[in-house]
Amino acid sequence: MIAVHSREAAFSEVECDQIVALARASESSDARLVGQQRDHNLRRADLVWVDELPGTAWIMDRIIEVVRDANRGLFQFDLSDFAESPQIARYGAEREGHFDWHADIGDGVVAARRKLTMVVQLSSEKGYEGGALEIMPSANVVSAGRVRGTATLFPAFQLHRVTPVTKGERHSLTVWAHGPGFR
Repeated sequence: MIAVHSREAAFSEVECDQIVALARASESSDARLVGQQRDHNLRRADLVWVDELPGTAWIMDRIIEVVRDANRGLFQFDLSDFAESPQIARYGAEREGHFDWHADIGDGVVAARRKLTMVVQLSSEKGYEGGALEIMPSANVVSAGRVRGTATLFPAFQLHRVTPVTKGERHSLTVWAHGPGFR
């Protein structure tokens, strides 16, 4: 099984601009962890949920296409749905935006069904410093591509993090594909 998969140009530069503009025009909320708690030592980010934004069906259509292709070709997980809204995250240097080591599969009915994580790079790699998406599929850390529009997919049980943003801001689009529990 492939541990980490990247697909460049999953979203075009214009589409990335549109998604970031939608997020900027919407009210964001402070990132909360599963269970609705805040822990700024673990995560500092502002979130906008795509399902709450008008005119975003095209985003979900693209997500479905990218996840379907990657899963069929590489992961072959038993996926059934997207039980959570995709989120647009903003990690800003003014708050040292980050998300420390964690796995996306977890406690609770919905989080326990997360099987595949997809993170799309919405920002230009020149627009920020730090903010690396790092995945730990084994004893080695893999850094996700920073090319704008690249989708990085990996099993939800793999540890990953976003290192602190030290300059500028990093935007990303994250979604989880769900299915029956792993056996």
